[in-house]
Amino acid sequence: MTDLIVRPLRPEDASAWHRLWAAYLDFYDTSVPAETYDITFARLLHGGDPNMGCRLALSGGQAVGLVHFIFHRHCWKPENVCYLQDLYADPAMRGRGVGRALIEAVYAVADSRGTPSVYWLTQDSNETARQLYDRIGQPTPFVKYVRG
Repeated sequence: MTDLIVRPLRPEDASAWHRLWAAYLDFYDTSVPAETYDITFARLLHGGDPNMGCRLALSGGQAVGLVHFIFHRHCWKPENVCYLQDLYADPAMRGRGVGRALIEAVYAVADSRGTPSVYWLTQDSNETARQLYDRIGQPTPFVKYVRG
């Protein structure tokens, strides 16, 4: 896709970001309170939380994808690691390089911060995303657990 631009989140992106993140949450059959949208948006803006970030993908001037990422400490490494938490592309844009461009944008931010380790999770049934992830990432044998 030749007109794709990936850039940091800006204050004027609030409604487009909200639309994309709501669609992402819908995909995973979940939702968050309105207050969480506001808090998360503020954290993701430059100057919000220095360990969190967001990039938007735009095509034809319209937001068509987003990625959220979080830097954190790791007991096995002296440097931070980067958790790519949320990745979403509009369904009409899938297969056109949006997801790859967003992941590569996170890689670039991580590299600029001296953080070579980037990881993410997805549902095993998310076959569309896994077609991309299997090409650009390496699956691990770990199983995720959450507090019961």
